[in-house]
Amino acid sequence: MTETERRAPRADAARNRDQLLAVATRVFVSADDEPSMRAIAREAGVGIATLYRHFPTRESLVDAVYRDQVARLTTGARELLGGLAPAAAMRRWMDLFGDWIATKNGMLDTLLAMIESGEIAHARTRTELLAAITTLLDAGRAAGDLRSDVTAEDVAAALIGIFTVAPRPAHEAKAGRLLNLLMDGLRPAPAA
Repeated sequence: MTETERRAPRADAARNRDQLLAVATRVFVSADDEPSMRAIAREAGVGIATLYRHFPTRESLVDAVYRDQVARLTTGARELLGGLAPAAAMRRWMDLFGDWIATKNGMLDTLLAMIESGEIAHARTRTELLAAITTLLDAGRAAGDLRSDVTAEDVAAALIGIFTVAPRPAHEAKAGRLLNLLMDGLRPAPAA
């Protein structure tokens, strides 16, 4: 057996891990407080030992969910541009950003402690997210779909504001209306 074969997880183990990540993400979104590891395992339909085999600590689970969500946002920008016009891709990406913010509901205390201790590099995440927004803005500018005077920081600040006053999932409709208003403001003014 080669070194790579020893380190590569079996297909069923990788599926179990992916399922646990998906379920944990869903549980974190719907939770008001941090759910127990036992509650996450129960929701996933696995024993607590299976959860701990993949994620030996709450911090390792939170880290995996957080990194998975950031990766979805950063790769999502490029993937959305592959199938949608830039303005439509930007609007759909805003929904992904809202999902990412909502995921923090049930893991906020642990996440803040991990950022404070340096286990999660908040500055790196910010840089990655701003790069994703810039990718969308640049494509929108080139297509004439989005204004040229808007920065990634502007969009990020607006999104944080929207999801602060209309947190998901409780205020889904309000968040959607505010995101649509933001998109209206991102479009170039019609020629006179």
